[in-house]
Amino acid sequence: MQTQAQPLSADADLLTRVRAREPAALAELYDRFAPAIHAYLYRRLGERPLAEDLTADVFVAALGALAQGRFASVSVQAWLYRLAHNRLVDHYRRTQRAPLLPLDESAPAPDDVPETARRREQQAWVRAALQTLTTEQQEIITLRFGEGLTAPAIAAALGKTEHAIRALQHRALAALRRLSREDHA
Repeated sequence: MQTQAQPLSADADLLTRVRAREPAALAELYDRFAPAIHAYLYRRLGERPLAEDLTADVFVAALGALAQGRFASVSVQAWLYRLAHNRLVDHYRRTQRAPLLPLDESAPAPDDVPETARRREQQAWVRAALQTLTTEQQEIITLRFGEGLTAPAIAAALGKTEHAIRALQHRALAALRRLSREDHA
C-alpha cells in the first residue's frame, strides 16, 4: 500500500522545480511516484511486465506534457494517476478485453500455517469479488483501498466529482457486502 501523501507544500515545490526542468526534480518525481503508479497498474492488470511498460508510458507522457507546457497544474499525484488511468483505458481498448484481476488459485503448501492458508483464501475471495463489480467500481476500490487515495484525490485523478466517487464507492462496497453475505449464508 502507498505511504502517506507528501504535504501539499512539498508537492507544490516539486511542481515548481519540475516545471523549471531541474534534472533532480525529474528524478524525484519518478522516485516518489513511480512505485505507487506501478502498484496501481499492477493491481488493475495482474501482469507485472505490462504494469512496468504502462508505468514507463505514464512518465514518458508526463515528460511530453512538460515539453508542451501541459504539465500538472495543482496535484502532481492526482495528475499522474489520471495519466495512469488513461493508459489503462487505452490498453483495454487496444486489446478489447475486459479488465480482469488475476486469481491466485494455488493451494497452500503442506507446511503453510492455517493463518497463511486463510489469508490466501481471503485474498482469492476478494479478487474474485472485485471481478463482479463494474470497471468503474473496481477502479474506485483499487484507488481508495489499494492505493490509499482520498475521495478528492480520486475525483481529481479520474475527472469526476467527489460526490460521484463517493456514490460509486458506496455502491461497490454494498455489492461486496451482499456477495459476502451470500457466500457466508
